[in-house]
Amino acid sequence: MSLALVVLLALVAAGILAVALRTPDPAQTEVVAVAPTTPDAQPVTAGSTLAARPCPTTARPFEPTRVDVPGVDRGAGVVFPARARVDVPGTPSTDSTGKQQFAYDRVQDVQPGDRRGNVLLNAHTFPDGSALGNRLLDGLREGGRLVLSDGDRRLCYRVTERLEVSADANFYRYYDQDGPARVAIVVCSGERLGPGIWTRRTVWFARPSA
Repeated sequence: MSLALVVLLALVAAGILAVALRTPDPAQTEVVAVAPTTPDAQPVTAGSTLAARPCPTTARPFEPTRVDVPGVDRGAGVVFPARARVDVPGTPSTDSTGKQQFAYDRVQDVQPGDRRGNVLLNAHTFPDGSALGNRLLDGLREGGRLVLSDGDRRLCYRVTERLEVSADANFYRYYDQDGPARVAIVVCSGERLGPGIWTRRTVWFARPSA
C-alpha cells in the first residue's frame, strides 16, 4: 500500500487511540517517550484565571511541553514518542500518566510559532471515559481555546473546526505542512467495536487567536 493512499488511521493498544497513516498490528506497536512525564492534568472551569489571561499569537517556534484547555483540562503534559513506523505518529503510554497526556509529532516538523502547517497532537480515548481524549470529546467545541507553552513561551489558539471522520477514511488535511498555521488534534471516537477498534476519529483544527 503506497504512502500516498494512506493518511489517517488510528490505532490503539487495549482499545485506546493511536494516530496512523495505516493500521499497524497493535501487538507490534511500541511507544517510546523521549520527554519526561508530568503530573496528571486537572480539570478546570471556564471561569479559571487561565481563560482570562491575555495570550500572544506569535512567538519564536518552540516544542510544546504543556497544553491548557480552559474548561476541559489544565496543564496536560506533552510527550514526544518516536513514530511507530515511518508513517505512523506515536502516542502517549497507556498507563495512568500517559492517558492524561498529549503526544506531539516531531517528524511533522511543524512547531507552535511556525508560519505554516499543522502542529500535530493526539491523545488517548479510554472505553471507561477516564482519558484526556474523553474530556476533549465532551468539552472542546468550535470557539474553544487552547494554550500551548514550553515554560517560557506560550501561544493561544481558538478552535475553528471540529469534525468526525470514518476510521477508514483518508484525511489528508490533518497532515498539512503548507497551509495556515494551526494546531490539529485527533482522538478516537464513535463506537468501540473491540480492543483497538473504533468507528470514528474526531479532529479539531485551531488557529492562533488572542
